[in-house]
Amino acid sequence: MCFSATANFVGSGVLGGMGVATLAKVKHRRELMFASLPALFAVHQFIEGFVWLGLDGILSPTVAHNMGAAFVLYAQGLLPFLMPLSIMLFEPTRARRRTMLPFVVLGTLLTLYMLWGLAAYPLQVSVLDNSIVYVNYATNMTWVAVLYVIATCGSLFFSKVKAMVFFGTANLVILLAVMAVKRYAFTSLWCAYAAVASVIILMYFWKSQGIRPFKYVEAI
Repeated sequence: MCFSATANFVGSGVLGGMGVATLAKVKHRRELMFASLPALFAVHQFIEGFVWLGLDGILSPTVAHNMGAAFVLYAQGLLPFLMPLSIMLFEPTRARRRTMLPFVVLGTLLTLYMLWGLAAYPLQVSVLDNSIVYVNYATNMTWVAVLYVIATCGSLFFSKVKAMVFFGTANLVILLAVMAVKRYAFTSLWCAYAAVASVIILMYFWKSQGIRPFKYVEAI
């Protein structure tokens, strides 16, 4: 997130509250992974707060690097897999879940590549124009960025749940805007604004209590 450790820690606290509120509305195990996203984003932003503290000299450079590695591990290594899988599990009909399966496969392959890249090449963490920049030779590639967009946002547009499509649209717009304005800080900024978009998930879980849980066994 931009600006400071304080912004990350405050944002993490707000997201944490949203995450607890969202999880409290879960009515079926298939909803759990998608409902966990706001809480996971809260932890993610909390970790980046320590990256800032290390870069600001309050904590050691080792802390900045290690916390940066943890931040990137989730952002690049796990999110491309978790996002499409959580959406596919949540979807009520088998037909829609089959449509989303290619995104889960793509996300799985991309996650494996990202994990390899993060293990094989050193991570560089720095500050530029009040934003944290994470650089890894294997993962900072244009083709990787394109596949990342497809994996994390694609399946949302095939959902029967309108809130999912809205969430996907918000994330895609944010993602493209970040790439256009601050491509060098893409990992940090997109994750921050995607976390803010998690309010859509909370709103959906609160407003859809009357129609959930879906009848997954009967749905085709």
